[in-house]
Amino acid sequence: MDDPVAITNWRRIDARLTTSGQPDEAQLAAIRALGVEHVVNLALHEHPRALPDERAAVTALGMAYHHIPVDFDAPTEADFAKFCAVLAEAGDRPLHVHCIVNARVTAFVTRYFREVQGMADAREQARLDSVWRPGGVWAQFLGDEESVGEPHRYAGRDY
Repeated sequence: MDDPVAITNWRRIDARLTTSGQPDEAQLAAIRALGVEHVVNLALHEHPRALPDERAAVTALGMAYHHIPVDFDAPTEADFAKFCAVLAEAGDRPLHVHCIVNARVTAFVTRYFREVQGMADAREQARLDSVWRPGGVWAQFLGDEESVGEPHRYAGRDY
């Protein structure tokens, strides 16, 4: 099956890991058809674009659901630790991570590959840049001190 690239900011990281913005229920089924066994949601359930009961939709498809509600204005080290724990728990099993537009996720995945996997290369930065260029608290979260005073810059449009 082909990747469901119609999902906002869909990205295939590798054979195991995919990321995106908020999928709808049909798109969750397409993600399951790829063999994904775990869905991680970093967005808040209260967001207007969030599914009414994502946990039920995901578990009905036979996937595990992990919710790590990351406040967009205040990502924390505890959030990142939970994220790393979920990725470790999933092991080699296919995993999909999403938020609303894939901004939170690209920051978390970039930091994960850099700090946990020791893979600080240009591909991770390019993937991040293809969605957005974080400023403020997100630049600080990523250790990008030069951009802390800058606004977020989104690739193509302001979400």
